[in-house]
Amino acid sequence: MAVRMPPSMVLTQTVAPGLLVAMPQLRDAHFHRAVVLMLEHGPEGSMGLVVNKASPITLSDVAEGQSLELPTGREEQQVFAGGPVEGHRGFVLHDASWPAEKTEIVPGLYLSVTLDSLRPLLKDDSARLRFCLGYAGWGAGQLERELADGSWLYAEANGPQLLSEEPGQLWERTVRSMGLEPSLLMSGGGFN
Repeated sequence: MAVRMPPSMVLTQTVAPGLLVAMPQLRDAHFHRAVVLMLEHGPEGSMGLVVNKASPITLSDVAEGQSLELPTGREEQQVFAGGPVEGHRGFVLHDASWPAEKTEIVPGLYLSVTLDSLRPLLKDDSARLRFCLGYAGWGAGQLERELADGSWLYAEANGPQLLSEEPGQLWERTVRSMGLEPSLLMSGGGFN
């Protein structure tokens, strides 16, 4: 029997900041087993970053195109596919509290979007960061419908620890942190 979130719960619950965990029926390459850090959620729509889908691009590739300097050790750091919308637009999730241009998403986890912030962040060896290209976006009411249909699970965002998680294990670890067994999630939505 599939368990779906009642529409009344969906409409009154905010999902930002938080994590959306894709249910198995989401087969689209952008969202299959995706974990999305939600940045905005409101009546006009929603926005988030897929934080567990590494792309074939490295920071070295980005730095070359933007004339950025990278310290040794950051060159081969992977860039993440943040979502299918505006794939050229960059977002940096990080744990450094010192950049002037930043927005705190959850305690200790920040978002920066300017090259002025990216330059010093890349040089700071102590800063943990995840660079994403593109974002996930939903129009007005779209995410609420997907939540009501059982396409996503909601989890609390765990702050800067998110940056230390192995991307390939993040979906399963997040599902398990919710007290669920990943193999019991049904591809039609809900739980087995």
